[in-house]
Amino acid sequence: MTVIGAQRTRAIIAALLAALLGLALTLRVIATALPDGASLGALISAPTFANTLIVNLLVGLSVLLFVYETRWGAFRALITVIAALAIGFLILLIINTDPWNAYANLLSGPLSLLNRWGNWINAAISLTLLGLAITLVFSAQLFSLGAEGQIYFGALATGWVALFVHGLPAAIHIPLALSAGCLAGFLWGLLPGVLRAYLGANELVSTLMLNPIAIAAYEMLLQPLKPPNAGAVVSADFPQSALLPRFIEGAPITTAVFYAGIAVALTWLIMARTPLGYEIRIIGANIRFARYGGINTKRTIVLAMAISGVLAGLTGGYLVLAIHQRLRLGISAGLAFEGIVVALLARNKPLAVPAMALLYSYLRTGADVMQSQAKVSLEIVRVIQAIIILLITAEAVVNFLRWRRSQGALPGDQGEPQASVALEPSEQG
Repeated sequence: MTVIGAQRTRAIIAALLAALLGLALTLRVIATALPDGASLGALISAPTFANTLIVNLLVGLSVLLFVYETRWGAFRALITVIAALAIGFLILLIINTDPWNAYANLLSGPLSLLNRWGNWINAAISLTLLGLAITLVFSAQLFSLGAEGQIYFGALATGWVALFVHGLPAAIHIPLALSAGCLAGFLWGLLPGVLRAYLGANELVSTLMLNPIAIAAYEMLLQPLKPPNAGAVVSADFPQSALLPRFIEGAPITTAVFYAGIAVALTWLIMARTPLGYEIRIIGANIRFARYGGINTKRTIVLAMAISGVLAGLTGGYLVLAIHQRLRLGISAGLAFEGIVVALLARNKPLAVPAMALLYSYLRTGADVMQSQAKVSLEIVRVIQAIIILLITAEAVVNFLRWRRSQGALPGDQGEPQASVALEPSEQG
């Protein structure tokens, strides 16, 4: 068998496994909405079967892309998650009288009802968009915490178009509202990018300080939009023409699942097939080499931060058009910081982000089920998430120390923006 033939065979086997995973998930979820003991024919003939299968096939494809992108990194990520779950179980064993029931709810809860499955997919969409946003800046060895503020401004711009632009069909109204959110995220991401590239400001500090400004501005601008009879600080409900249409009856999944797929494909194309993506990767690998090679590093840093803002702004638009269906306080609640974990688990590879977003959101959704069914606090899942972060960080530190031992520090270069957070040796020496 030729090498090409072997590769084709492996690709076919992988595609079949991904399809089987999607089919198994679909049968499991559909079975929860039918009487116990329903036949296979009844499951397949269910009205929601076809659309549910489409979404679950995308889940299977995400797993396949993760393995393809990370190779052995997929195994290391799996070991990391298993280790974190094992440590979490040991903690639960000490503080809970029935840890087996609690963990059963955690691990099977997202597939126990069609609605819970929909919540899992919705959470994964948000984390996919945010993971892509973080991946862009991480690839340039920048460390931006500004996605939180970009979410709020993206949501505000999207909501403004949804509320005050009238007379448009949904095919125009929805893209226009989401485009406004992307533009707002772009502009808010542009600011720390300019500060970093041209003024040498540390992007970790600037983005962290810009977040409360964005949230405060969002809350201030939301106040005038509150209807007179509203009991909470919310806007009026969005018109139907601005709401993302439901894709599956009985589950809160909208057509946003396809928007997320398009975002993954476009981010991968930018990073792997465009000059800008090449420049971002070269800056991330060695900023001095990038400058000597003729790359305008300042412009590239600004664009990386701004395009990351586009994806975070799109996340805000998705949250208000598909989840909340109006503007309200606390739309994110730290969601952007979970996107950082997703990007780390995906090892900054765009095609690997959806699978890690699905994994992380599975834990979040399972935690809600565990809390309601087993009366276990959500904090145990917070512990698991923290352990995952610590294990990933520990691996990064080991790689960093190995690199420094084998290569040594490089002399600094004054006047050029340097990576603030890197897994490679810094330019500061």
